[in-house]
Amino acid sequence: MEDMYGLKYSRPEVVLLQDTGIGVAETAARTCYDSFSNSENQVIKDLETQMPDDGMLDELNAIDDSALLDDLAWAYFHHSILEHANLSFLIRGTSRGVLQEHARHRIQAISVRSTRYTMSSLVNAFVASKQGGDKEFFINTILTFNMFVTADEDYNRLEIGGMYEKLDFQFNKVEDFYAISVAKSSLPFLEEFCGNSEGLYKALQAGKKKRNVGDAFKHIISDNVKVDMVVTFNLRSLKNYFTLRDSGAAFFQIRWLAQEMMKVTPQKYLDLIIKKKNV
Repeated sequence: MEDMYGLKYSRPEVVLLQDTGIGVAETAARTCYDSFSNSENQVIKDLETQMPDDGMLDELNAIDDSALLDDLAWAYFHHSILEHANLSFLIRGTSRGVLQEHARHRIQAISVRSTRYTMSSLVNAFVASKQGGDKEFFINTILTFNMFVTADEDYNRLEIGGMYEKLDFQFNKVEDFYAISVAKSSLPFLEEFCGNSEGLYKALQAGKKKRNVGDAFKHIISDNVKVDMVVTFNLRSLKNYFTLRDSGAAFFQIRWLAQEMMKVTPQKYLDLIIKKKNV
């Protein structure tokens, strides 16, 4: 837990899903200079006279050091060859506010947990609370979702209460709110469990979900809501990301994310993109 600006926050979790190695990047650099024979890696030397077989490719992708890449990264600043190495991260528990910042890094592949398809439980909790006339049911149910990066229950209750009020405003404006919030096959549950918030919620959760339910309700969530995503950077872009986002000038939540990503990034990549303190 972290304290910042008077609020407590949870930090994101990060796992490195895959990395493509630095062997391809050295191969690209050696191709530019036609200097395969100068490599300290035998498999790179062998590429001068033969196309690689499967065994050579395994060896190529297992390379941990490259003097040429180090020279190009730090002496000659020839960074385009770093674009041949890619790393993919699974990120859980960062915020939608960080997602907005992340999107400013142009060269990345990013896939994010969709509010369009994943809001049914939240909407079900509201429908159940309305049928039971119990706002507290909604608040207490959403609290169990652990859906905010803020980690103060009193503050999160305020957030959820605000979500309820926005949904209630919509409820009173839309002629048939249940038509946009509940699957047709689940509508009979409204009568069956009338006045029973808990029973209705369980029935709605077990029933068919309304397709694309998030389309009508995206407006209720804030930048404080957690998101999960998978991001893939090439090494040159990752260098830019770490340089900008591990800075004290960066938004503190994306700085935390950059720090967690750095922790799971193998040293062979960090050596090429982060300036050594003694250099």
